[in-house]
Amino acid sequence: MNEAAFLKEYQSYLSLQLRLSALSIQTYLQEIIGLASFMEEQDKTLLNADSSDIMDYFTRRQEQGIDQRTIAKGLSSIRSFYSFLSSEEYRVDNPAEKIESPGKFVSLPKVLSPEEVDLLLVSIDISTAAGLRDRALFELIYSCGLRISEAVMITYGNIYFKEDLIRVTGKRNKERVIPLGIQAKQWLKKYLSEARPRLKKQGRKDDRLFLSIRGTGISRKGIWKRFHRYAALCGLEAKVHTLRHSFATHLIQGGADLRVVQELLGHADIATTQIYTHIQNADLKRTHHSFHPLNNRQVKAGAHHSMYTIEGGRE
Repeated sequence: MNEAAFLKEYQSYLSLQLRLSALSIQTYLQEIIGLASFMEEQDKTLLNADSSDIMDYFTRRQEQGIDQRTIAKGLSSIRSFYSFLSSEEYRVDNPAEKIESPGKFVSLPKVLSPEEVDLLLVSIDISTAAGLRDRALFELIYSCGLRISEAVMITYGNIYFKEDLIRVTGKRNKERVIPLGIQAKQWLKKYLSEARPRLKKQGRKDDRLFLSIRGTGISRKGIWKRFHRYAALCGLEAKVHTLRHSFATHLIQGGADLRVVQELLGHADIATTQIYTHIQNADLKRTHHSFHPLNNRQVKAGAHHSMYTIEGGRE
């Protein structure tokens, strides 16, 4: 039986027995086809591939720029394929079974550097009431690490200028009190005295802090659109939520205790907050790799298969 016949049988197995979606089936098959093409280059076939061949295949995929999560998914697809072949007695073993997946993938959120945050904020034209509102709004989001939904619902009564505090309502209506930064406080006062009265419409009453040009509370969509415009003008790839990520990262990089950052962000589980320590670790690794003299020698000996291990011994 040729490989096309194996793949057709496997496709039927995925569809009829595992009941996977058409998109999932396509993803599984693409990985197997990729492996088959690689094996053909080695003058071998899917039926006589061994663990070393599969690791060689993923080493090439890694060199092509795929991340660990994609590698883990691809390895899962190949395990499934060889498990099928084994169950149908086309092979007696599963060569992918003992290959460990890369370490658990951690998706690091995008953050801006302090300089990029400054660039974004100073780019806002404060000559208009809407611009002055935006400067105060984004200063506050970054200063306090707010979610966009939290910023939308803030009222004037939530701000305590004398105590330099702000009270916000987060997920599951959980309230928390956050210190108000000096810059945010200054811009909020300027907005309240100079811009909000101009945005407020006669006959309309809305106690929310940030108003739209219609005199009603600004919407999440409105905030997103304004932020996207400013980021594009600065050549930055960022979302409003990036300010919250940046707030947490900059605090931890400055030496803040993880538990304190957890409280400021309103995270129920500290594991959620720990993602920002990974960002800091990633920065340390990049600095080490860039400037350590031994790394500049680009010694590659022993690097082969560095992301994979076979149970019973590391390569």
